[in-house]
Amino acid sequence: MADTEASDGLIRLQKVLAQAGLGSRRACEELIEQGRVEVDGHRVREQGLRVDPRTSVIRVDGERVPTAPDLLVLALNKPRGVLSTMSDERGRPCVGDIVADRTERLFHVGRLDADTEGLLLLTNDGELAQRLAHPSHGVLKTYVATVPGPVARDVGRRLREGVELDDGTVRVDSFSVVQALPGRALVELSLHEGRKHVVRRLLEAVGHPVESLVRTQVGPIRLGQQRPGRLRAITGPELRALYTSVGL
Repeated sequence: MADTEASDGLIRLQKVLAQAGLGSRRACEELIEQGRVEVDGHRVREQGLRVDPRTSVIRVDGERVPTAPDLLVLALNKPRGVLSTMSDERGRPCVGDIVADRTERLFHVGRLDADTEGLLLLTNDGELAQRLAHPSHGVLKTYVATVPGPVARDVGRRLREGVELDDGTVRVDSFSVVQALPGRALVELSLHEGRKHVVRRLLEAVGHPVESLVRTQVGPIRLGQQRPGRLRAITGPELRALYTSVGL
């Protein structure tokens, strides 16, 4: 069977699920027996179905299971001063320098300006990158900013109701003061917008120009304690949640 699978690219479904981190092969067989697995829109209950992990759309409990063997999604904590580009003709530090030793063709998902640090996703899945970046999919992004303080109580309300910028009205989904310090404050805000410098422009418009800015979350992916300049692979439940968040 192994030779046949190798020659035609088709692999038993339970093996594909196990390789995607759904558990042992026996556990994956039980998922199939319980009717929790769909392949290309059809619920599967019989064992032994062979699928192409590169092209088959497989879901467990309605959640997409990415199965392409060469799929790669990386979370980078982009340092301040690094450009969100894969190369720079002027030789300035860029994301491409951080992944220069990797052989995959990687796409960065959206951008962070040079003065902003934090979570930036990279992937070799062009469709995933496009969906994450496109406004129609409304991927929520969370930022933590240091701003001059104190922050008036009505600032959160104003941001949630909408602030008029030069390219239209922008509303945040949430806003909170994380920490009040002498003369400054640490604030957190989440929004679906992806316009250029939108967080900086928003906070300046309500009287609190940004002193430092970090993106801490993109969709279901969190930065956590990851250090600046470090990469980590997104796998397992995190990866499945990321694909589900953009309807893949």
